[in-house]
Amino acid sequence: MYFATEQLNLSVIRNSILLLVHLLKFGRYTVFLMNPKVSLIIGIVCISFSPIFVKLAGVPPITSGFYRIFIAWLCLAPYCIAKGKLKIGRNELLIAIAGGVVFGADIAVWNISLLKISATVSTLLANLAPLWVGLMSFLLLKKRSGVLFWIGTAVSIAGMVVLVGYQNILALKFNTGILLALLASFLYAIYIMITRGILQKISTLTFMFYNMLGASVFMLTICGFQHNSMIDFPISAWLCLVGMGLICQLAGWLTINHSLRFLESTKVSIALLSQTVIAGLWATFLLHERLELNEIIGSVIVLAGIAVTFLRAPIKKNHKLTFVKKG
Repeated sequence: MYFATEQLNLSVIRNSILLLVHLLKFGRYTVFLMNPKVSLIIGIVCISFSPIFVKLAGVPPITSGFYRIFIAWLCLAPYCIAKGKLKIGRNELLIAIAGGVVFGADIAVWNISLLKISATVSTLLANLAPLWVGLMSFLLLKKRSGVLFWIGTAVSIAGMVVLVGYQNILALKFNTGILLALLASFLYAIYIMITRGILQKISTLTFMFYNMLGASVFMLTICGFQHNSMIDFPISAWLCLVGMGLICQLAGWLTINHSLRFLESTKVSIALLSQTVIAGLWATFLLHERLELNEIIGSVIVLAGIAVTFLRAPIKKNHKLTFVKKG
């Protein structure tokens, strides 16, 4: 039985990596990668594999998070060095590294939650970051949030109640995995707040170099304190770790960042929500996970609420239709 499972895991990982190789191959596929919409689709599919790799790897969650970022950084570093992409100001360097530490903490907490609850629910809750960003912008920066943001927030909270169960909320009984996934979404919101605007000052590759370096050092330090195993893994685990680094971190976010140069950030943000659905499909077919009815209904409501927060409310001004961006 173990051998059959191991063979299935190897097959899934091998096919995922082969898919990435074919998609990123130069030649006739290059023109498709230059299309921002196709690039966005590829990026979403790539990052949707992340929870699957974490569960299949079977290694300590913080260790898998470290290798996800470190392997991507190892592939990116030679290019940045060769192209002279390392020049950066002191303030930007501090922001990139601080953001990396927070991002590393986000990945670590999320990976832990993945081992406690389903991949679908964990991925869904991790996507609540936009709500936290809006709330922090309103409370800390006194930035007004549009009506649609508050409507979306209310809808998402209602979905959370359905997802968790109002009886558990009243009794203050919360699944540890759900709490960790919520914490991961909050950490990612802090990451967004810290790094907001930095890409207007430095290139994406420069930022990614120092950001992932900071995250790697932070997570390696945590692994050291926990005395986590870092090398003695089976080949299937290493393939998962390589898949996370190359597919989810490097290819996924490079293609998404490419699409952001040409597409509206609002549309990209809404499109990224589909990673939850895709990850749920992978989890159903590859991990044989099954969701309860309340989890399915609650997940749909939460996704709808998050999507509403990204919308822009139309207003009339000088008889022309303009749009006010949400907070």
